[in-house]
Amino acid sequence: MTNDIEKEAWDEFSGYETVMLATSEGDQPRVRPVTLIRYRDSFWVATGAESAKVAQIRADPKVELCLPLQSDAGNGYVRVAGSGEVVDDKKTKEELARYIRFFADYWEGADDPTYALIRISPREVEYLQPGDMLPKRFSVREWL
Repeated sequence: MTNDIEKEAWDEFSGYETVMLATSEGDQPRVRPVTLIRYRDSFWVATGAESAKVAQIRADPKVELCLPLQSDAGNGYVRVAGSGEVVDDKKTKEELARYIRFFADYWEGADDPTYALIRISPREVEYLQPGDMLPKRFSVREWL
């Protein structure tokens, strides 16, 4: 795997992307669309503290996310496997609250008890470039 392909896969993620996030509830996968936020070379999801995904990640941190891709060449995707962590650090939650453009639409402030912040730490990536038939895979050596 070349660094060019890895960079190309990561560059598909801008500041805000709608992705499908998969968690586990017991032996059942659960998938839903979320806004994935790329901030300071990390992936974040801001969500309601009472959402099922928060409870599921606390019980089992394994997650996957998938970003569908479309171009004139065809369809593709970037699929990322890793772990999720519910972040309770006040400073981090405040920093992200200031950055997230839709934050005020849902929460009063960083100390709002209904605000939860999830950090996604990638472990492996599968990247199917639009128009290709076979995906490329690589392990995440260093976070972005």
